[in-house]
Amino acid sequence: MTAAEPMNKVTFDIARVRADFPILAEKVRGKRLAFLDSAASAQKPKQVIEAIVHTYTHEYANVHRGVHYLSERATVAYNAVRAKVQKLINARDENEIVFTSGTTDSINLVAQTFGRATLKAGDEVLVTEMEHHSNIVPWQMLRDEKGITLTVVPFRDDGSLDMDAFRAKLSEKTRLVAVTQVSNALGTINPVQDICRLAHAAGARVLVDGAQGIPHLHTDVQAMGADFYAFSGHKLYGPTGTGALWARAELLDAMPPWKGGGDMIRSVTFAHTDFAEPPHKFEAGTPNIAGVIGMGAGIDWFLSLDRDGLDAHEAELLAYGTERLAEVPGLKMIGTAAEKCAVMSFVLDCAHPHDIGTILDAEGVAVRTGHHCAQPVMEHFDIAATVRPSLGAYSCREDIDQLVVALGKVREMFG
Repeated sequence: MTAAEPMNKVTFDIARVRADFPILAEKVRGKRLAFLDSAASAQKPKQVIEAIVHTYTHEYANVHRGVHYLSERATVAYNAVRAKVQKLINARDENEIVFTSGTTDSINLVAQTFGRATLKAGDEVLVTEMEHHSNIVPWQMLRDEKGITLTVVPFRDDGSLDMDAFRAKLSEKTRLVAVTQVSNALGTINPVQDICRLAHAAGARVLVDGAQGIPHLHTDVQAMGADFYAFSGHKLYGPTGTGALWARAELLDAMPPWKGGGDMIRSVTFAHTDFAEPPHKFEAGTPNIAGVIGMGAGIDWFLSLDRDGLDAHEAELLAYGTERLAEVPGLKMIGTAAEKCAVMSFVLDCAHPHDIGTILDAEGVAVRTGHHCAQPVMEHFDIAATVRPSLGAYSCREDIDQLVVALGKVREMFG
């Protein structure tokens, strides 16, 4: 999906999709809600809400621990989600799926297990200049602890990754490449398949942050060639506090556990603990049972969509939004890579992004303003923040039109 693609007529039934989201009928400040903040967290369809309510109403109990009826029902529903994640990303085996609280938790798990066990002083971790803080800070913490080197690959001024620089910085010291599939601040789609191929040729492993990619791209971890893939349930129309880490089975087998507690063990004495097999050795304690079941319902809902129609709808809407925003005097887009999706970050010459966001909110338009947990991106453009409208499956032209009208009021107020 690119902003340059023609705006062909699509058959995606947006009205039917929107009908699944009760919150879209809410009024905000007395105005129609134009929710353009899905990159931060997507809204939830009624199927997800109902699954969570059903769990707590009819079959809630702790999982993997009880032999009574409710525990058995909850365990079956909870365990079924692992196969849903496997199908979503085309993993080889459902036991390669570790449930986590989200992308941040997944990346930290890799840093604290694979990273601490395999990286030593002088080894390099490559990240890109467009990474979310959650794919920077864990590696900085590991750098300070173990003396590894954190190497940064720059992006070009249009927001595309500088692949020549990537090739130049990749070396025999590189042990891990940690890269976002889609930039949350720019919308850039990175060539992760090429990155994986080049990194493996250099002897490095690859972790892909799929938080923004999973709701917009057809993700196949086997075709991608990654070693680790992390995503969050709440970006994929599921509840917050849910997510998954996919990793190659041989890596999970070799990685030590990170958190200790119940359900990640075979046996415990004061002298010794035998750990469970993956993925359970990485899932200590009582999990977010209803949340994971809700994430499964979100995956079911997402996979039920006409994916080709959704792709065409989002591409058309990105093109339409880009064209409409270009009509606003003094507006500058931040992130114009040829390959991008879902995000239309911008600055306006007459007002600070936070002031713009406040005025848009008064007009019923929800957008994210700030640095988007990607401060190095802001530093690249020598700006403090952007306004970031972002798209979901339920977004429509009316949302874009309402945004543009509201930006007209910003200009009227600030001149």
